[in-house]
Amino acid sequence: MPAVRSSCSPLPSPGGGAAQVPGQRPPEGSGAEAECRRGLQLPAGPAPRMRAVRPDGAMAAAEAPEVLQQCGCKGIRTCLICEGQRCGDPPWQLSPQKTHHFLYCSDSGWAVGAEDSDFEGWAFPFPGVTLIEDFVTREEEAEMVRLMDRDPWKLSQSGRRKQDYGPRVNFRKQKLKMAGFCGLPSFSREVVQRMGLYPGLEGFQPVEQCNLDYCPERGSAIDPHLDDAWLWGERLVSLNLLSPTVVSMHREAPGSLLLCAAPSAEALGDSVIAPSRSVPCQEVEVAIPVPCRSLLVLAGAARHQWTHAIHRRHIEARRVCATFRELSAEFSPGGAQQDLGRELLQMALSFQGRPV
Repeated sequence: MPAVRSSCSPLPSPGGGAAQVPGQRPPEGSGAEAECRRGLQLPAGPAPRMRAVRPDGAMAAAEAPEVLQQCGCKGIRTCLICEGQRCGDPPWQLSPQKTHHFLYCSDSGWAVGAEDSDFEGWAFPFPGVTLIEDFVTREEEAEMVRLMDRDPWKLSQSGRRKQDYGPRVNFRKQKLKMAGFCGLPSFSREVVQRMGLYPGLEGFQPVEQCNLDYCPERGSAIDPHLDDAWLWGERLVSLNLLSPTVVSMHREAPGSLLLCAAPSAEALGDSVIAPSRSVPCQEVEVAIPVPCRSLLVLAGAARHQWTHAIHRRHIEARRVCATFRELSAEFSPGGAQQDLGRELLQMALSFQGRPV
């Protein structure tokens, strides 16, 4: 059985042809490319206090001592702060580890068995993921984080801090309130316009933006979860800032995944080998490496069938993530709540918001 190259060379698609590269940029020289390369026109403002410039040029806010002593965890969620106060790791923090690890290859759109594992050299298609690298420049990244840090961050679960720009929602009761919501932040206008220039993001109009701040000193993480599908639509779009990370995908459904022998680079022209191995879905974890300043889009199966998480061990430096969500069909034109959806969208795209 041929081995998989560590460079994750493109694998053939299930139909036998070359797999399409997700997240391809607009053609060079086109108007879209020129628009994509324009710098963000972000509003200037006074420099916030306690700033530190990272070696790579990105600006990060220094943690105030009281931030590293406060905790926003509830229930079974924990972080390093409350674990230290409780004198040791609680048993519920030690969640079961997945047995079989696969690595998502953005060049091919396949999940490939990890090196030196039982499934090295085996792979399966992993649709619904688009990764656009270098979506913003270092200068744009630094300015966006600077502007975020001018507003307060709220303590959140599992060592995170957050800023919400969107309606207040009770997902269990399926109710929402617009009180306090006055739009997405002004510095996101250019980012949102740029998204629509890429394949798979045509017509994307976010109605909510959630900024999450991860810090290794707090033991920040986020547990495996599926985003709501009553209010939020098909595409989840996240902009990764300040440091790279890994998004871990899990599937708790019964059944098995069919695996194909992953061909080597020399065999890329051959037809796809028929599935000849399988692995239980619940034992699989797919790691998606997400570089700094890249845009990650989850849709289809990756949005609705696979949960996503970020493990504590994958936060090695401060990380800020801005996640954008669009409306579901129920709140879109022709849906049962299209009028409310229209009102939400008009407010969101005014770009006059402050964190709610």
